[in-house]
Amino acid sequence: MILFFVGVIEMVVIASWTKVVTESRVVVSGIITVLNIFIWYYVLDKIVGDLGNLQLVVMYAAGCAIGTMMTTAYFGWKESKDKIRVTPENETI
Repeated sequence: MILFFVGVIEMVVIASWTKVVTESRVVVSGIITVLNIFIWYYVLDKIVGDLGNLQLVVMYAAGCAIGTMMTTAYFGWKESKDKIRVTPENETI
């Protein structure tokens, strides 16, 4: 079950990494990369340590899917919210 939550966290990290890389935020992208390497180290240790356990892979994959969907939905919501701005004349567009 832990790998499910690790999958969720990893996809939030990966989506955030993608966002900061596209915005050319160099230092933040480097920090997120290091965090992602530690997550991958943990995942590989758990899966390689129990290669015959397909349930681990399924739980991790499900967590990754949920994490991707959550983060994509959040960034979509945030982007649509940011489109509603106040103009200099105090009118919303």
